[in-house]
Amino acid sequence: MFLVIAGVFLLTWRVAHPPQAAAVPAVTEVELSQLQLAVEPVNAELADLWKRHDVAPAEAADDLTVLRRLSLALHGTVPSLEQVRAFEADTRPDRLDHWTDDMLDDRRFADYFAERLGRSYVGVEGGQFIIFRRDRFKAWLADELQNHTPYDEIVQQMISAEGVWTGDGEVNFLTSGFADGEFDPNKITARTVRAFLGQRMDCAQCHNHPFDHWKQSEFEGLAAYYGKVSLSMAGVTDNRKMEFRIKADALDEGRVVEPSVPFNPEWRGTDGTPREQLARWMTHPENKRFERAIANRVWGLMFGKPFLQHLPVDDLPDPDTNDDLKTLDLLGAEFRAHDCDLRWLIRTIAATDAFRLSSTHPLATNADLARLSPDEIEERKKQVDQTEEYWAVFPLVRLRPEQVIGSMIQSTNIHTVDQNSHLIIRILRFARENDFVREFGDPGVDELQDRVGTIPQALLRMNGNLSRELTEPGGLLAPGRIASVSPTPEAAVNTAFMACLSRNATTKEIAYFAEHERWEKDRGQEIQDLYWTLFNSPEFSWNH
Repeated sequence: MFLVIAGVFLLTWRVAHPPQAAAVPAVTEVELSQLQLAVEPVNAELADLWKRHDVAPAEAADDLTVLRRLSLALHGTVPSLEQVRAFEADTRPDRLDHWTDDMLDDRRFADYFAERLGRSYVGVEGGQFIIFRRDRFKAWLADELQNHTPYDEIVQQMISAEGVWTGDGEVNFLTSGFADGEFDPNKITARTVRAFLGQRMDCAQCHNHPFDHWKQSEFEGLAAYYGKVSLSMAGVTDNRKMEFRIKADALDEGRVVEPSVPFNPEWRGTDGTPREQLARWMTHPENKRFERAIANRVWGLMFGKPFLQHLPVDDLPDPDTNDDLKTLDLLGAEFRAHDCDLRWLIRTIAATDAFRLSSTHPLATNADLARLSPDEIEERKKQVDQTEEYWAVFPLVRLRPEQVIGSMIQSTNIHTVDQNSHLIIRILRFARENDFVREFGDPGVDELQDRVGTIPQALLRMNGNLSRELTEPGGLLAPGRIASVSPTPEAAVNTAFMACLSRNATTKEIAYFAEHERWEKDRGQEIQDLYWTLFNSPEFSWNH
């Protein structure tokens, strides 16, 4: 009954709001010139990286493939058919730069990136509901991103936050550290260093780090900055009378630890509260760890993998210890030079040669494998691995759960599903996404690590109720509309491919799927089968 009512509402909405062409984004020539200047040294460093490791880059990807990557990275879905048609009609040679900027100005970017970044700041768990509101934190962060707040200011607000968690969203960065009414400074300290310095010193909480230079005393000094955090009628405040004590056990009186930082204490300044001083130190213009951490995390969100693919995104080596990290340093310097503008960092990464390379490399083709010896095949495999390690090819990365369901929902709607969509559409999307991610499995804070697909995940896409509902040929969803308005089976097949995979169908694919006798017999069944096939194809569920 609900779906019937929803269909009536949507039909009324479509009649009152006829489809319009997607707005063509505009970027000034000055901005494009500045972007080119920013990208040139990064591309030069990438070229030098390839030369140092004796790898040749893949060919450039076609523009529609890059558009799909951008949409998945910035909005969590494939582009809508409406957007693809507008993009095809855009004949400007630098249209990808224009469309990147447009996607960044879309509210969907702020909402989507707030969730992605927020996972490293407050985790994914619900926490202690009375004093932790993850939804309020995410809404606050999305607003800050939408308002172009510099990233260093966002971080400073989180670290030094005071107030009530329901009204001051940034306070939830701190209240995420409460459990059973007790605040855990160590938890927030470890999270702070991981999220904002891109390094792990968790081991130093109990002992000197066995494999790194971090000392237990350094961890304790950082934790002491959070040691005065307390709850009062006014919300989260610092109780200046509190002492931060390290206790061996529950009966131990403990030893008092004063706030301190592991390096460059002069960055803290002398004014403000202890947490304000920590925030100033963390985001200081000379703190290269801060720049490198966000550059690496954003790179990971754009490509699906952090720059150093063999390490977690928040476990970077120290500055000046790895020549292959110069790319991150250049991106970090650009980011800092533009007032810690996350949008500028994203635009720069999206315009690099690495982001626009093909995901296939001549070395990885099977054309000549038959004539190679086992030793030569092993050597070829090493060469292919190097092209991936040094970003000479765009990585093949399995889509995250929210990208899978977001793409399924978007590809079954002709129009862009966004904040301007009818309320019914947005409610259905919210409910379907939550249900799907819960059943599919949420990777949590480690979503940028390699993942393997599972049989239950495949079965959910193949046989789940959602797949059946979205591919029903009747109603106002894309499958039914494509089947009813396409002049020929060939046109219907090609449109479905464009909606699901953001590309035209090949001649062979059209010949296979557009068999006229089958379409004349049951056009609805054919389009439903086609959508089901595309949803379950590797091409749909991987970024490439």
